[in-house]
Amino acid sequence: MDPRDTAPDSWELEEDAEAPAAAAGLPTAFAALNVNAKPFVPNVNAPVFVPSFLQASAVEMPPPEGAPDPVACMEVAETVAPVENGGTEADMTTEEETWEQKEEPGGGGGGGGEEHLGSGGACQEGAARKEDEEMMEEEEEEMPMPKVVPATPDAPKKEHVNVVFIGHVDAGKSTIGGQIMYLTGMVDKRTLEKYEREAKEKNRETWYLSWALDTNQEERDKGKTVEVGRAYFETEKKHFTILDAPGHKSFVPNMIGGASQADLAVLVISARKGEFETGFEKGGQTREHAMLAKTAGVKHLIVLINKMDDPTVNWSLERYEECKEKLVPFLKKVGFNPKKDIHFMPCSGLTGANLKDPVPECPWYTGLPFIAHLDSLPNFTRSNDGPVRLPIVDKYKDMGTVILGKLESGCISKAQQLIMMPNRHTVEVLSLLSDDVETDDAAPGENLKLRLKGIEEEEILPGFILCSPDNLCHSGRTFDAQIVIIEHKSIICPGYNAVLHIHTCIEEVQITALICLVDKKSGEKSKTRPRFVKQDQVCIARLRAAGVICLETFKDFPQMGRFTLRDEGKTIAIGKVLKLVPEKD
Repeated sequence: MDPRDTAPDSWELEEDAEAPAAAAGLPTAFAALNVNAKPFVPNVNAPVFVPSFLQASAVEMPPPEGAPDPVACMEVAETVAPVENGGTEADMTTEEETWEQKEEPGGGGGGGGEEHLGSGGACQEGAARKEDEEMMEEEEEEMPMPKVVPATPDAPKKEHVNVVFIGHVDAGKSTIGGQIMYLTGMVDKRTLEKYEREAKEKNRETWYLSWALDTNQEERDKGKTVEVGRAYFETEKKHFTILDAPGHKSFVPNMIGGASQADLAVLVISARKGEFETGFEKGGQTREHAMLAKTAGVKHLIVLINKMDDPTVNWSLERYEECKEKLVPFLKKVGFNPKKDIHFMPCSGLTGANLKDPVPECPWYTGLPFIAHLDSLPNFTRSNDGPVRLPIVDKYKDMGTVILGKLESGCISKAQQLIMMPNRHTVEVLSLLSDDVETDDAAPGENLKLRLKGIEEEEILPGFILCSPDNLCHSGRTFDAQIVIIEHKSIICPGYNAVLHIHTCIEEVQITALICLVDKKSGEKSKTRPRFVKQDQVCIARLRAAGVICLETFKDFPQMGRFTLRDEGKTIAIGKVLKLVPEKD
């Protein structure tokens, strides 16, 4: 009985039955068949593929010697197309390498199989090639930033700078971020064209650049950033991490978390008539964000006056100067020094004008374009020999516990033992990723992802801190602080509750006692205890948090000693920790 008429019990039987026929006619093909079949038969297919389509296809299937004729191949393709994992026998034997590759990215083979079977024609090479292309496409879909990895060997030499984009809602922060990533080659043209098509379908064609940073559906539908977007780009001298903060006032807590990781803030202002004014009036986010950035420890501020290409502005120097005149006094009041800390520049996020190359339409601006200016900034001084301090911004589960945060001081290396405060869990660092590139050690100022051993993801909260075992950070509930009341309608008395934002930690606090008032000009402290404080006054107060928090005094460790107090969606006060009060048990 001819073995081809019945469904064989297993693949091996079928091959053995055909062997004599092949040996008689085609010794070379027989040798080739053998090589192909040996490593592959027992391996992947035997268990998986036997039941699925033997009944359908074994009848018409040509014996897999050499290349089967295209007609037979097309028949098989038509009968088998609906099958899930449909690689025909002929494809299998020649496709060892591609299958091996397919197995790795998480069994993407299933869907891939159907598509290339339908193509019929030149079965084997076509299939292998198409499968490779599909793999490439799948990977590109998932990873919009494929071009950073090659720079690993010289990565540590570049200084890491974290830049946070802040400003009023719809000033163009995400668009500028997306444009910078495109200009520095972090997002390829094809991805952007895809975003542009999708944005056009939603009638939002001017938003496509911001989609490079606003990745989730809600942010894209509404055109508003909610979470702090992260991306990175490199210039000749530095490696930048972009933190794209939300501008909407409902998401200010997220913005504070973003600003607490930044070394440098870019305040984006819309020059369009009406938009600048709403952003800067009392309820606008321009003022609040500039102030929060200062309290989060950002020393240098670049003010980008965006939308200069708008028809109402048209690169006019008058409008630029008008925005500048209104901003300088306010930024001065917040604590930035206009001569040293602030740099103004005009730009357009949508067209990319003055971000990388100078603009012909703007002869009056003589400074460097934005990216060149970032590159020319002086280096930040960071101490490598300090104790390890890494405030945690976010955590998730991924083959272990993964945490995200910016290393404020000290160095972390692989397999190092650290302590998670305030719970005092001992953890070990399994792997380190700095901006998605794996490294063995990290220096201060880098944005890290750490995979930890010895702690569950549920036991970590944002605001916890990784410390070196020999030098733990302080934790407690009660502390004395100097606070400046920025805006509050009525008076503030002891017993007042607010939300405290300190580094990445958010906790409810109560002002338990007002100790003294501080004179703004002379710095003298009042002798008597005040009964209340009101707007624009500076006082020293005792605060008590609802739970245990990690903090340091401002003079020991500025990044962990600055805080803001918020209530009812507004920032009420900014302050610094003067001393920690031990608990009375």
